[in-house]
Order: sequence, then C-alpha cells, then structure tokens
Amino acid sequence: MDERLRFVARLLNGEKMAQVCREFDVSRKTGYKIFERYKNCGLEGLTDRSRRPYRQANQLAFQIESLILQFKREQPTWGAPKIREKIRRLQADFPLPAISTVHAVLDRHGLVQRPGRRRYKAQGTALSTPTSPNDLWCADFKGEFMLADRRYCYPLTITDSASRYLLCCDALSTTQEIYAFTAFDRVFREYGLPRSIRTDNGVPFASRSALWGLSKLSVWWLRLGIHVERIKPGNPQQNGRHERMHLTLKKEATKPPGKNFLQQQARFDAFQQYYNHQRPHQALAMKCPGEIYRPSSRTYQGLTELNYPLHDRTITVTCCGRICLENRKINLSTVLAGQNVGIKEVSDDVWLVTFMHYDLGFFDSETDTLTSVENPFNAKVSPMCPE
Repeated sequence: MDERLRFVARLLNGEKMAQVCREFDVSRKTGYKIFERYKNCGLEGLTDRSRRPYRQANQLAFQIESLILQFKREQPTWGAPKIREKIRRLQADFPLPAISTVHAVLDRHGLVQRPGRRRYKAQGTALSTPTSPNDLWCADFKGEFMLADRRYCYPLTITDSASRYLLCCDALSTTQEIYAFTAFDRVFREYGLPRSIRTDNGVPFASRSALWGLSKLSVWWLRLGIHVERIKPGNPQQNGRHERMHLTLKKEATKPPGKNFLQQQARFDAFQQYYNHQRPHQALAMKCPGEIYRPSSRTYQGLTELNYPLHDRTITVTCCGRICLENRKINLSTVLAGQNVGIKEVSDDVWLVTFMHYDLGFFDSETDTLTSVENPFNAKVSPMCPE
C-alpha cells in the first residue's frame, strides 16, 4: 500500500501521469486504475484486493453436476461429448455446459482415465570399431563420491577410444545438462569434433520421456554432425575401455577425496596430465596416450541454420516443444525446442514432420497429435552431414 500511496501523492502534487508511471515502472493503464480507485474509494481503494473472481466461469449448479455423474455411472464408457449430448436432449431450463466443463467435472471426481506418460524404452544402437583418433569418443559420469566438505562430486569424463586419451575430467556438482554443454563446448573447441560419441542411456546423454530417447545434448551432437552411439542397458562392458579408465581414476584421484571442488579439480587435472603423458598403456604397446592422439581435423564452428527446401514449410519448435501451424499446436518434444523442423503435406490434411533428415511422424487436421513413425535411431543415430 505504501508504494501506491506515494504514487498517488505525487499525482496529487501535480506531476504528470506518464512521468510518475515511468519512475514506478508501471504502465499508464495501471497508473490510471490506481488513481481512479483512490478518487472513488479514498485510502481504502489503495489496499490489496482479493483476486478471487466474482463468479466461477465453470462452476455448475449442483443439479447439473449430479446429472453428469449420474449419466457417467449409467454409461461408464461414455466421455464428455456423449454426456453433454444426453443433457442437451433433456431440454431442461438450465444452460447447456461446455464439453470441457463436463470433462472437468468427470476429472475432478476421478472418472477420467489419464494416459500414461510416454516413456522411451532404452535400447542400444549399433556400435562402431574405432581405428584412429577421433573416430569414437566415450563419455560418462563416473559414480558420485562425497568430498571432505560433505558435498557430492560428479566427475564428467571424456576419452578418445582409439588412443585412450583422456580429453576431459571435470569435477561437477550435478549431472544437469547445462554443465555438460559447457564441458563439451570447451573440449570441442580444443580438440575438434569426433566422428561418434558413445554413452549410456542416462541423463544428460539420453531422456526416457522424450521423443526417441533424445536429449538436448544428443540433439546438439546430431546438429554438429556427430554420430550418437548408446550401449545396451546393463551392458557396461560395451564401454569397457572407458570403464577401465574410471577404475584407475578412482584409485589415484579420489582416495582420499579433495577438501572442496577446487582441490578435487586440481587433483583431476594432475591425473589427466599423468594419465595422458606419463603412464604407459599395455594396449598401446606401452606408449602413452599422448604419443598417439592428435586433434581432429573437423574443427568446431558452431551450428548452421536448418532449412528444408523440399518441404512445404520450415517451422521453429517453440520453447515448450510445440510446432504452431496456423491455429494448430502439435506437441513434439522440448528437447527440440529452438530447432527448425520441416513440414510437408503428404496427403489431404495429413502432414509429415521431419527433423534434419529424420521423419519423426505425422499429424492430421482433426487430432493435431503427432503419430510417430518407426524409431529412426534404433539401428544407428547418425548426423545429417555425410561422412
């Protein structure tokens, strides 16, 4: 109330509405509204008012709600449209409720069966056999451990499979993808881009609730022209070289743990230098990984704009994971937020949605629901650019 009182006082002193609104960072519409309240109600008009609406838009008479529930008990398989039609045929004096209102009543009483959340069943992809540096990188979060200050550390590690070179060992406080993005961005700038990256099916590398199990991180890799490989769930041996490095890391850089993240990162940096340039490796004929590894010839230059000249339209996925076509809103996935997809009408009122060169599915003008096609990433998750 004090803010509103000062606002009104300055207007009463003769100051202009526009200037006072600008200094209080409110619109003139709001300013005039506050001033009108004061003129009509005095100081009482400047107190906080209840935001409860004067009437509830979907609040039904008790008789109508009872009727809806009665019809649902008589016909358990009926949904809101049929129940509303049954009410309409009664030709009663009360106003006919909307279908959405009938549905809301049923939902409030637990009579609507909600569809289960779509979940991706993790599956492995085809796995490549690297022969040269940067053919395949392996990435994982080594199991978390507690630092001396009682905080948990989640080491993100990246290795080159052919040379066993340890590209990254970052002491992170979480497995959230924003920190993984930062780490990979730095590694890409320093060493270039690999041909493939192999991970498990956990976050942030994959997502169980997103389309095809993609995550924002793996979508970014695809956009950069990197193949994405995933091991089968419960088969860590498919990333055996990386797991073996984790054993060495655990023995030599985590016991005892550092006092804090800065000290632990210093230990990881020292281990990375030692592992790459001082420790001979039996699988490399007793050479050190640093003697074999060379940075990639594919330099990191960011993302280019996605266009679909063979489609009818190019649409950017919204931040909530939708594409908007005229008045229609079709849900795709939030992992594609900000990405361009191609839209093509393949039949009357049937549209195909494509991301890069992957056909994601179809939607029609009646349901506006994406019907996904066979998972294009099952056999191999590949980038758009050619080899």
